[in-house]
Amino acid sequence: MHIGVDSFVSAVTDPATERLIGPAERMEHLLEEIALADQVGLYSFGIGEHHRPEYYDAAPAVILAAAAARTSRIRLGSAVTVLSAADPVRVFQEFATLDLISKGRIDLVVGRGSFTEAFPLFGLSLGDYDTLFTEKLDLLLELRDSERVTWSGRHRPSLTGQGVYPRPLQDPLPIWVGVGGSPESFARAGLLGLPLMVAIIGGEPRQFAPLIDLYRRAGAQAGHAPEALQVGLHVFGFVADSSQVAADTIYPGWHELFTKVSRERGFAAPTRAQFDATSGPDGAFFMGDPEAVAEKLVRISGQLGGVDRISLQMTNPRLAHADLLRGIELLGTEVAPRVAGA
Repeated sequence: MHIGVDSFVSAVTDPATERLIGPAERMEHLLEEIALADQVGLYSFGIGEHHRPEYYDAAPAVILAAAAARTSRIRLGSAVTVLSAADPVRVFQEFATLDLISKGRIDLVVGRGSFTEAFPLFGLSLGDYDTLFTEKLDLLLELRDSERVTWSGRHRPSLTGQGVYPRPLQDPLPIWVGVGGSPESFARAGLLGLPLMVAIIGGEPRQFAPLIDLYRRAGAQAGHAPEALQVGLHVFGFVADSSQVAADTIYPGWHELFTKVSRERGFAAPTRAQFDATSGPDGAFFMGDPEAVAEKLVRISGQLGGVDRISLQMTNPRLAHADLLRGIELLGTEVAPRVAGA
């Protein structure tokens, strides 16, 4: 099982000084975090995509290019690219270019995203939520498989055999499907034989076992080899020298983040009891000291029939840069070795 980090590049208020870290400084911090993840042996680092004021990751390919130039080993990818709101030709060109810059260290994870701001921003209708993704994924896969593509659909002008360049170093470029809780999405990924990245943001991870089984059954029935049907998890998490320190460090930002989301979506305000339950042995938040986090990673992987990689989304709006660096160091030097053989 491989371990990595995902970041949504959230705006951060320094908890010690109450100073809002500016966007340029935040980007500088992010690149330091990715470089450290590379140095301590973590497997991957992913950058999300959002079009909201509290995040700075609207152009993940640009960030990943900067990260590729500062690293040598770690795999870099999206977490996720909002394919529904993008042009598959440009997405392929950007990530093929990234693959060349990084010398073959890129993973493209595509999905619908958990927020909807990209749809009106790029002139798209939420009424086309499902067909946009399905059609654009179809085109993206054709672009990956062939230099020249003849294709037509509802949401993009047709292609009539034009060449799409550059071609990536990896052949094929790894394309993962990011999913939430829709059975149709799990089954579609299996039928296509694409690796699956499951975003778990609440509840109990073991509840996803039937959906992952559905993915594997669909893939097997479509004739795909078991090794092609990789499963990854994207989860909230944080590692500190003790579980108490981890909780005390993360809770203020967790409360701020989920209070905002709850207001937007009409949910009840989050509580400390909810945080503690989510951080418990069966909850969706992988938080604690290295031993506790490693034990939970191994246990959850077993409950889901084995997973190939788990990425911890470790940033929040009130997490100091130094604390995040320490968390990345512990994840790479103490957690990853404990789970490497799981």
